[in-house]
Amino acid sequence: MTKHPPVHVCPPASLGGRPVTLGDVALGVAHSAADVVDLLRQAGLDETRIALDDPQLIEWQGGGPDVWE
Repeated sequence: MTKHPPVHVCPPASLGGRPVTLGDVALGVAHSAADVVDLLRQAGLDETRIALDDPQLIEWQGGGPDVWE
């Protein structure tokens, strides 16, 4: 069985930003990579363990951490 990353950053929305989920919980909408880190920190993840390029932690849909439009 393949383990999926717990964090999903959805493709950019037509109104701006990218929805972010942790498991089945919607954390909010990020408008930058820093927002993703902030949302994850607010959800209880240790900021020192958040790596935006870690595919075990984050699945970027519709582009990586440099795509916001």
